[in-house]
Amino acid sequence: MCLSLQYHRNLGPFLSLDSITGQSGSFYCCSVFGANCTSQRLLCFASALIRRSRSTIMEWLGRAKIAFTHAPTPRMVREKDGKETDLLKICEQATPPCYLNPLLFNGHLQTMWSATKPPGPKVHYRRKIFQADHKTYQGTFTVDFAVEPFEEVDETLPRRIAYFTDEQFDNVGSVDSKPMLVVLHGLSGGSHEVYLRHVIAPLIGEGGWEVCVVNSRGCAGSKITSGVLFNARSTWDVRQTVKWLHETFPNRPLFGIGFSLGGNMLTNYCGEEGPNCLLKAAVVCSNPFNLEIASKILQSSFVGKEVYLRALGTSTKALVNTHKKELGHYTDLDLAAIQNITYLHEFDREVQCLTWGYPTEYAYYRDASSTDAVLSIRIPFVAIQATDDPIAVDAALPYAEFKQNPSTVMITTSLGGHLCWFETGGTRWHPRPIGNFLNHMAFNVDMDSIAPLQDPPTTNKPSQGANYDPMRRKLAIEED
Repeated sequence: MCLSLQYHRNLGPFLSLDSITGQSGSFYCCSVFGANCTSQRLLCFASALIRRSRSTIMEWLGRAKIAFTHAPTPRMVREKDGKETDLLKICEQATPPCYLNPLLFNGHLQTMWSATKPPGPKVHYRRKIFQADHKTYQGTFTVDFAVEPFEEVDETLPRRIAYFTDEQFDNVGSVDSKPMLVVLHGLSGGSHEVYLRHVIAPLIGEGGWEVCVVNSRGCAGSKITSGVLFNARSTWDVRQTVKWLHETFPNRPLFGIGFSLGGNMLTNYCGEEGPNCLLKAAVVCSNPFNLEIASKILQSSFVGKEVYLRALGTSTKALVNTHKKELGHYTDLDLAAIQNITYLHEFDREVQCLTWGYPTEYAYYRDASSTDAVLSIRIPFVAIQATDDPIAVDAALPYAEFKQNPSTVMITTSLGGHLCWFETGGTRWHPRPIGNFLNHMAFNVDMDSIAPLQDPPTTNKPSQGANYDPMRRKLAIEED
């Protein structure tokens, strides 16, 4: 809302009220002139103030506004009973009202509350070490499979995680048709993270789902066995995992979800796979999308730099320290210089740029961002974002790209912070729309109707014979 005293050469002084957003999303514009004001203008002025005040008060009380960004004609989907619907309607029905803790009334408070480390639901995992099958991405990575609770304790791993025995893993294959979810965690996290356990816990067991989490290399107690680490476009390990799952569980429909940096990876993976994607549908949550914009906005404020970028820099530096011996053996990284970094962008400059050959961290951010990947996605794809997220900032969200692709919908809430959405009592909001959407797609939808589309137009048709490829990247990788 902009309220200002202005002077018009004919009308004299007047009070101008512009760009007032009502609760319904409409825009009002009126001016209250000195002695020439009319009752209609005064009514417009009062109505706009009331609407704006009511909306603000509701947010102060924890009720977030929800919006859906989508193509003019969303992708059609057929239910198992033959009913025709579309992706937008499914998302709208899956998304409950968003009532959050009124004491955590902005994105900073929501995000910082996660530092209190609320326990969350318990999920037990068995871990398998995979050998990478791509010659460029040599080394190993780990996948944690959600299993029934057990008493075994492995002190080298996060709580409630233990390795499969050879005998257990030899019998892991199945011909059942349970839906299976592939999960990607956030920066330097792992399968133990509370924000993803809130989503996983209602799905497993009686929920009827099987779940696995692909850990980024070196994270969650996994070992580094080569000079290949992870970055914001690390799609190689999830690609190998999805192929293996497709072969090992041929009847299971596969779905994906990515959180924060894992959301960026999953978006890129879905875009890279395009019409060949083996996932039936995917969800990303608090995806930063445009990494360059997000980084520059964070650096531009004291809180962004000294709280968030410092915390992220500390966590990534700790990851390097955990694997200092292996990194000294397999890489040419300047480990002494890494000890002097403070912020995440400094870490990316010292580690990602030197590992992958990028000249600056911003070149890396531009190449690894997932904004353009949205245009190449051919499966039902949903993003859930909070516009007050201080890390995956609103300015970095690809609204225009989601409007261009009928297979995608972005759900935004006006409150929620980064991977938080804390409600009164400690529960979280985001598991419900995610679970509702995934359950509907897995149990109510005709799978043939959500097969990857074959390249519908999501870019303008060139008039001069040019060719735009959203997934053309600057980092050249030799294919197997």
